Amino acid sequence: MEDEILFNIDVMLARRKMTLTELADKVGITIANMSILKTGKAKAIKISTLAKLCAALDCQPGDLLEYRRNSNEE
Repeated sequence: MEDEILFNIDVMLARRKMTLTELADKVGITIANMSILKTGKAKAIKISTLAKLCAALDCQPGDLLEYRRNSNEE
């Protein structure tokens, strides 16, 4: 298992009382792409998209991203 970066979009949506559809509209990406980010299936994100997410959610990148180290040592 690899180390990973997690998106905490659900947490921020709840704090802002915003739906995924509203966020997708504000950021200017499709709901399908927003769902990919939300579920952690995205392999990359543009810095400009991250900036738009932060603007729409009034937060910092660190509020959205979390680094998780693989705990399995081989």
